Amino acid sequence: MDPAPMDHHEKMRLRAAAFRATRLYPGPVGELVSRELLTWEEFGYRLGGEQLVMRLVDHVLKSPIPQPTAEADAA
Repeated sequence: MDPAPMDHHEKMRLRAAAFRATRLYPGPVGELVSRELLTWEEFGYRLGGEQLVMRLVDHVLKSPIPQPTAEADAA
């Protein structure tokens, strides 16, 4: 039996976290996290074991995005 598809709210949380991950973690780490979350939305939920992914979503959505500092702007 196939697992039930994710509801709209879960999909929107995953997409929001994927977008936010690239701002929270600039560079390749954020891009990797973002791609993983988008892939999970499309295919991964079928594999089960979503606890880690949803904890990652919660972390990304709750973590403050670092603000650029004056030193970074001067560099």
